[in-house]
Amino acid sequence: MTRILVTGGAGFLGSHIVDRLRAGGTAEVFVPRSRDYDLTLRSDVDRCLADARPDVVIHTAARVGGIAANGRFPGSFFRDNALMGVQLIEACRLARIKKFVCLGTICAYPKFTPVPFREEDLWNGYPEETNAAYGIAKKALLVMLQAYRQEFEFPGVYLLPVNLYGPRDNFDPESSHVIPGMIRKFLEARDSNRERVVLWGDGTATREFLYVDDAAAGVIAATERYDGDEPVNLGSGDERSIRDLADLIGRKVGFQGEIAWDVSRPNGQPRRRLDTTRAVERFGWRAETALDEGLDRTIAWYQEHRPDTTTVPAD
Repeated sequence: MTRILVTGGAGFLGSHIVDRLRAGGTAEVFVPRSRDYDLTLRSDVDRCLADARPDVVIHTAARVGGIAANGRFPGSFFRDNALMGVQLIEACRLARIKKFVCLGTICAYPKFTPVPFREEDLWNGYPEETNAAYGIAKKALLVMLQAYRQEFEFPGVYLLPVNLYGPRDNFDPESSHVIPGMIRKFLEARDSNRERVVLWGDGTATREFLYVDDAAAGVIAATERYDGDEPVNLGSGDERSIRDLADLIGRKVGFQGEIAWDVSRPNGQPRRRLDTTRAVERFGWRAETALDEGLDRTIAWYQEHRPDTTTVPAD
């Protein structure tokens, strides 16, 4: 039986990957917890590999957040994501791991990448400023994997998932991404009978969203069937404006008030939509869950698991 180490396996994407692997019954899965292993430290990385004894490593662990968190912690995001990846890749090379799958980020793409984003455009400009530190730290791991494949024949692959959402997402208003942030804000406004919700930017920026279980299926497909040095996009192909997304989520949760836009706040990258041709061609993966269905599942999960909030602060 294959032994697979999933860093970040207790987190959002990682937990869905772990669920699928265990349901398949063909792998023994090891999930390191941050309280036991600090993957920014080489000694902890070595101890983790010694404990797990993996054949395959899927690296999903990351320090990540939305625009607000990226603005507050750019140095920490760069340091922690770069250190985790560099330490882990080198340790896995020395341990002769049979396969290393690294999760990158859509934030690595240049700010004004032509739509749809193609993997060959990855180096044609600087990332959007609000998340550049995080994006560049993760993109550096692609360079490391390609260099290690060239010099050491290290079997590393690199995947670029678009914005993820779904059950078990982070709904903390201080660090959440756009979909969980909107779901929580609209539900709390509805429950406290507030007449207005204020959102960042002007609503014109567009995003593509990938349901987390589809992303997990893509990661496993790449783990099983892809062994190349080219980065591969994982996306749904469905591009929506933030304004349209807000209207949709507001309707789904029953918020009937006004949606106001704080144009003093950044929009982030102007547009995002991926070309996923390479994923189809290299390992036969396509997203299956429509945004409407995925939002219903996500809202239902959050309503079941959300904290009891009886007092909601004003915007």
